[in-house]
Amino acid sequence: MSIQLRQAIVLGLCLCASSWAMAAVREYHLYIDEQPVKLTGKTVKKISVNGQFTAPLLEFEEGDEAVIHVHNQLQNRDSSIHWHGLLLPGVMDGVPGFNGFQGIAPKGHFTYRFQLRQQGTYWYHAHSKGQEQDGLYGPLVIYPKGKQPVAAHEQAERDYVVMLSDFHASSSDTILNNLKKSAEYYQNQRETLADVLQQVKQQGLKQTWQQRSMWNQMRMLRTDLSDVTGYQFLINGKTPEQAWTGLFRPNEKVRLRYINASAMSFFDVRIPQLKMTVISADGQPVQPVPVDEFRIGTAETYDVLVEPKAGHYQIEAESIDRSGFAIGSLLQQGMQPPPLHMPTARPRAVLTMEDMGHAAHGAESTEPHAVHSASSTSSTLQHPAMTHAAIKETESLTVAEDHPAVHSSHATQAQSKSSASSVPQGWANASTPAGHKALRYADLKALKPQPDTRAPVQELVIRLGGTMERYIWTINGKKFSEAEPLQVAYGERIRLKFINDSMMAHPMHLHGMFMQLENGQAAADLPNKHTLIVPPGKTVSALLTADELGEWAIHCHLLYHMSSGMMNKLVVAQVMPEQTASLPAAPSALPAAVQSSGDTHAHH
Repeated sequence: MSIQLRQAIVLGLCLCASSWAMAAVREYHLYIDEQPVKLTGKTVKKISVNGQFTAPLLEFEEGDEAVIHVHNQLQNRDSSIHWHGLLLPGVMDGVPGFNGFQGIAPKGHFTYRFQLRQQGTYWYHAHSKGQEQDGLYGPLVIYPKGKQPVAAHEQAERDYVVMLSDFHASSSDTILNNLKKSAEYYQNQRETLADVLQQVKQQGLKQTWQQRSMWNQMRMLRTDLSDVTGYQFLINGKTPEQAWTGLFRPNEKVRLRYINASAMSFFDVRIPQLKMTVISADGQPVQPVPVDEFRIGTAETYDVLVEPKAGHYQIEAESIDRSGFAIGSLLQQGMQPPPLHMPTARPRAVLTMEDMGHAAHGAESTEPHAVHSASSTSSTLQHPAMTHAAIKETESLTVAEDHPAVHSSHATQAQSKSSASSVPQGWANASTPAGHKALRYADLKALKPQPDTRAPVQELVIRLGGTMERYIWTINGKKFSEAEPLQVAYGERIRLKFINDSMMAHPMHLHGMFMQLENGQAAADLPNKHTLIVPPGKTVSALLTADELGEWAIHCHLLYHMSSGMMNKLVVAQVMPEQTASLPAAPSALPAAVQSSGDTHAHH
């Protein structure tokens, strides 16, 4: 850490000390340990917190001083907790190797202490090796002061967390080792001869042969939607058979706080026969958007309101590779729950050449700075350049034109017109039924005007790529251990431009600050996000006011992508007086919290 940054942090501490003295204190003790867990018929050891799998819900009110004592009772393993989406001093962010934080030694403890400057739905998880996958994750909710809704439409009689996650019988170390042996280790949904014959029937032998040849040359699978299979999907730590249930009285308004706390999974979420109104994204209020379903990427959160009339409603979160569901229920109070109904899986989509960044001319999104085709394809993917003839072959494909949250109306109409046996084309094609509304990033609009609408003074390009043969994932061609940190000045307004040169979607998460997603809304209405889904072969951009001093992680939130290199450090330093006059006082940092033993090391 630079001397300049240290001086700025000390200054921030002095400026904020007086306000901290007035805050209400909310205190927790969290004990990290291991215990046997049996969810899939096999008993395995997983990480527990306070004897629970998964970790307990932490609740606060905006303005509280959070004091969280974390005790690492694991044998011979450092640990840590990151407070996902929270605005706080860098040393409290919980990432080993950043801001002087070195993790929590075995049998050691660390006290996190910070003031809560926001409200909304968030979560917490380990940032040490694969401990997040192994069970160290839990929900965190910050209510508005006095638990008063931030807007009249947010008033609800019931309030439930719906935390989605993916449980694997194998340890995180085993999974990563298997991926390093072969990136296709878990690919058990390859296309079959029947799939090829269906493609011939739809597109003809010549076009089918040409497309198959191109995919073979690139040594990639069109079915590679998820790197890891074999997951049991959970809601609040429960399997579909264990049936997490939220009760309601007829016509009550119920708030559901969806958190995707999975390690590697995207979900398409719906409640059949019940409309949802999205009112918050990544903890930040948005103008209401009525929807029938939404796609939630790893590490994102969405709050929705529902008004169940009577009876029973099933919450269904289907993984995008169509390998399973997380299922829960809303049940009228006093009723007996009906038997579990396992829904029929939607057809699995296959990747297209546009998902590889080989978009036909004119295929870019019409929304400015939203989601569009990547301008080029990374050489690290190690496939030959596309010829003009090959690009022309992609023009007849049915592809989604919009963003992660769901496929476009184009794809919806094409899907509804096709036969039941046809295969959905494109990563973003969720097979949404005709006439149903699915959330799009373009729908999100901040509830209140953004305080900073300045134009950016610089653009940081963040290219996402990888080498599949070795299962290495990179930012700007380098894995984390080889990369130089990104640096910006305190108070500076910048654009982050994420260009995905790979065939996988990447949920890109920035610690310590919110980005304003450029989704076609006016500058004052851009929604705040801490995690942005960058679809295969596409570009997503966001604006950022660098108003939090420190060293902040920026990484893909797919656990094994981050662990294999897709991470960097964004350093905010060098206070610029001419740019900070209208900004809040510099954020504070606390002296290093007490650690009971030993130096520890970062996991990356």
